[in-house]
Amino acid sequence: MSVIKIENLTFSYYGYVKPIFKNVSFSFDTNWKTGLIGRNGIGKSTLFKLLLNQETYQGKISKDVEFIKFPPNISDTSKLGIELYKELISDEEEWKLFRELNLLNVDENLVYREFKTLSKGEQTKLLLAILFTQEDGFLLIDEPTNHLDMNGRKIVSEYLKSKKGFLLISHDRNFLDGCINHVISINRNSIDVQSGNFTSWYENKLMKDQFEISQNERLRKDIKRLKEAARQSQIWSDKIENTKNGVKVSGIKPDKGHIGHQSAKMMKKSKNLENRQNKAIEEKQSLLKDIETKESLLLHSLQHHKNPLISVSNLSSCYGERQILSNVSFEIKQGDIVAIYGGNGSGKSTLIKILLGINHEYTGEIKLAGNLKISYIPQDTSNLTGSLNEYIHKQDVDETLCKTILSKLDFSRELFEMDMKNYSDGQKKKVLIAISLSKPAHLFVWDEPLNYIDVISRIQIEETIKEVKPTLIFVEHDKRFVEDIANKIIQF
Repeated sequence: MSVIKIENLTFSYYGYVKPIFKNVSFSFDTNWKTGLIGRNGIGKSTLFKLLLNQETYQGKISKDVEFIKFPPNISDTSKLGIELYKELISDEEEWKLFRELNLLNVDENLVYREFKTLSKGEQTKLLLAILFTQEDGFLLIDEPTNHLDMNGRKIVSEYLKSKKGFLLISHDRNFLDGCINHVISINRNSIDVQSGNFTSWYENKLMKDQFEISQNERLRKDIKRLKEAARQSQIWSDKIENTKNGVKVSGIKPDKGHIGHQSAKMMKKSKNLENRQNKAIEEKQSLLKDIETKESLLLHSLQHHKNPLISVSNLSSCYGERQILSNVSFEIKQGDIVAIYGGNGSGKSTLIKILLGINHEYTGEIKLAGNLKISYIPQDTSNLTGSLNEYIHKQDVDETLCKTILSKLDFSRELFEMDMKNYSDGQKKKVLIAISLSKPAHLFVWDEPLNYIDVISRIQIEETIKEVKPTLIFVEHDKRFVEDIANKIIQF
């Protein structure tokens, strides 16, 4: 057991107005299975870079373990898996690798194939197995679920649960609940460390946020009341003071000593009220700094005069010589929220592309309602470069509406002027989501929309779908998201 200690950490990227971290201090144990949680762009991957000493920072990071980054940098993807093992670990004891592969339910023969020929999910599992053979290292695991199907995520979650300790970035709630026992949350103005899984952390956060909102409202009323009481006390004090030099009443001069005493009492009361008011203001200022507002998103779902919107009969398709879709039949009616289930390589994205008219290599029959307006989110974000404004205009959506949705997804204003090539993967995906939500459509078609998207934004998207109830067909491996919104399943 050892402790990783961060003291007075300050770091900012060149050109950014607000620092990523400012004088933050916290610590965590290397035996903890720790989830690192926070909004896109808030500093999770940056923290990994600082721990790995890849950026210059102020403050102190104390540790007596070697940090190991996942995924590692692979310079030559034509190498065999076993060659990568020897290159990354410098260990001739191959049985350790096969032990880890067995725990991950991975075919041992994969290590004798070129890395580039493996699926993304197979690559993820192989690299985890390789790195966990290094028993004296501490893994920093950055979003391992993005290329894993639901079953793969379950296997990897159970695998990580069996390990001694790690620091993990993931936005999949079920995955986190299955493998972590501590949470480090990077908030807007603080960093919290607590025991438990994602669900217990989120429940605690909701209670804390609600308590602070209630306290804020109580203090707001107290400040208003104290301000009025102090004003009234000051008025009375001034009135009493002014009677010192007043005229005789029934031939008797005012008692200046008594009046001065009364005036002093009123002034003291006024001062006490002012002090209480200032204390309440100070207490109020410490609240709401880490509140996540989760503003409702905008989604314009159109009604079509025809139902069903899509009918598919006996659809089959091949990839090379391998058949991936076989006699698939279904209908999509208005109001259907359809999840496409299946493992990696089962044909989910192929089906999406056939429905969109991108892929014409199929047999069977597809009928689409006339003049059907479709809003699409693709998997790939690699084409997002250049000006955000120009990209929005090319997509023929309202710029103000799109940017409003992005702002609700915690997209900072300074990103609007930045080249999109410098966006994080999560920020790029939010652009695609905002553009899709900005397009009025009869049917929304989303291919893995949540890859790289932070937990709070996922919940916002869920709540919007449940409220608006659009017609939606989607591919997604986040089990909780699927279970929360889908009312129909197509399974391969």
